[in-house]
Amino acid sequence: MAKEVEIAQQSEFTRDYSDPPPEPFLNVKELTKWSFYRALIAEFVASFLFLYIGTRTIIGYKDQTDHSDACNGVGIVGISWAFGGMIFILVYCTAGISGGHINPAVTFGLFLARKVSLIRAVLYMVVQCLGCICGVGLAKGFQKTYFDVYGGGANVVAPGYTKGVALGAEIIGTFVLVYTVFSATDPKRSARDSHVPVLAPLPIGFAVFVVHLATIPIDGTGINPARSFGAAVIYNTDKVWDEHWIFWVGPFIGAAIAAFYHQFILRAGAIKALGSFRSNSMN
Repeated sequence: MAKEVEIAQQSEFTRDYSDPPPEPFLNVKELTKWSFYRALIAEFVASFLFLYIGTRTIIGYKDQTDHSDACNGVGIVGISWAFGGMIFILVYCTAGISGGHINPAVTFGLFLARKVSLIRAVLYMVVQCLGCICGVGLAKGFQKTYFDVYGGGANVVAPGYTKGVALGAEIIGTFVLVYTVFSATDPKRSARDSHVPVLAPLPIGFAVFVVHLATIPIDGTGINPARSFGAAVIYNTDKVWDEHWIFWVGPFIGAAIAAFYHQFILRAGAIKALGSFRSNSMN
């Protein structure tokens, strides 16, 4: 253990990158900066576009009378591409403004890792939910009949699956996404791959894509509480609300596990903390 601590301490002086300092827990000063409100607007617009395109894709696929033809509609693969592709596009567009969270679970994971303050995290979640509600609402406004008939893209547990299975799918799916976000935005990786500007949005979009492929048959794929909340508010049925807790609890647990795994296991946060503690004890 002593050797590991020594190696971790030595690496602090030889690495060609630097970790940003932890964000203050509250950081009230953010409320006085225009850049903070610009970030909130960016998160709102991104969430709005994400849910509008996603909901329209779901409705467009289900609005097909003949599913025997494999070329009739985009199918599950197409829906997965729509969600993953939009995340890739929107993270690429907003990463430099708001960080491109577009998901309360991502925001929660980054808050636990001290990447964002509590004030920013809470307000991000609020505008993300509002944006998703507006996006689903616009999709319903364009095609109200089909929206109501085909469920409006709301997340519910599919027949043949239990709530426990759906919860597990949400935890694992969100872990994959948030773990990818941490890995793609790691300062060490960013320094090494700075010549590839689209590298971070690309794996994040692919993570959303593959998770949708795996979990659409189970519960329609949440992994984003704002996405599930927006559809639930507009579609508004008893079944949707009865099962809605799954799409908050599961993503938040998955995000917390991903944050712990990346910060304390992969980035050796526990070893660094122990080394700092020993150094202070010796002084």
